[in-house]
Amino acid sequence: MKVVAIGGGTGLSTLLRSLKKQVGESIESLSAIVTVADSGGSTGKLRKIYKIPAPGDIRNCLVALSESEEILKSLFQYRFKGEGLEGHAFGNLFLTALTEITGSFLEAIRISSEILKIKGEVIPSTTQSVQLCARFEDGKTVVGEEEITLYGKETGSRIVGMWIEPKKVSSPISAIAKVETADLIIFGPGSLYTSIIPNLLIEDLRSCVERSKALKVFVVNIMTQPGETDGLSASGHLKVFLELTGLSKVDVALVNTKMPPHKLLKKYLEQGQEPVIPDVSAIAKMGVEVYAEDLIGERENYIRHNEEKLLEAFLRILNEKSPKV
Repeated sequence: MKVVAIGGGTGLSTLLRSLKKQVGESIESLSAIVTVADSGGSTGKLRKIYKIPAPGDIRNCLVALSESEEILKSLFQYRFKGEGLEGHAFGNLFLTALTEITGSFLEAIRISSEILKIKGEVIPSTTQSVQLCARFEDGKTVVGEEEITLYGKETGSRIVGMWIEPKKVSSPISAIAKVETADLIIFGPGSLYTSIIPNLLIEDLRSCVERSKALKVFVVNIMTQPGETDGLSASGHLKVFLELTGLSKVDVALVNTKMPPHKLLKKYLEQGQEPVIPDVSAIAKMGVEVYAEDLIGERENYIRHNEEKLLEAFLRILNEKSPKV
């Protein structure tokens, strides 16, 4: 089984840590196609100075797939303190330096992959420096991933259209090849508008995904995200994904059905985040098969998908839905 996961942020990293456990067994190859449109923090600063694709989500995915010693993983995730380098992740600086030295963002990722001994492959959705653009229902156009989320938070206005600048960018040949040969394509979890959808705004990648005969699975987020998905149910997430990417369909939606512990839920509610309502029947009416599961982890300080539960769900989907070979 050849698996391709498309997305970004902490959601994709969680998914990759889960799936890598099956590489060499039920999964023949695992590839992550990762957004590079991030504009905030360390990534945003490096993009502006060096005119490179955003390295932050790439770094997180490399570490998620790493089989190297813990010290190396910790090194790539280490953030500097003090003036000058404050807030920069070592891995971001490392990828930037390698890109400058080799002249290739892809080569920088390849070398980093060897150092971290990753169990799979990480590919940027494009090697060009792109900006994410959004049009809101109030008519405002906002440029920049971080700025888009901030504007949504401040105004409560909904995003009604998205694109990238420059528009005529392409995906690496390796990304297209992975999609063309995939048996399973997974979208999410992660920030719907700023981590998942941006990858499919690249025309050649979107067209390749649309043509693919692979089983396509959409992983619905557990909680809403302020400024992006406030009030969106599970079916609402899926509808937005299909409308803004232009994809005609997905085959399966994986939806969490468990409510978080009250103490933790209260903390999230105070931050404007609510559980995504698992309106399973509405998704089924869209012609999408639903796997409704308890997918929440047992962490005390945050609500995220549990790696083991995700893996169990995907093994079940693979067993029941994939063609037997």
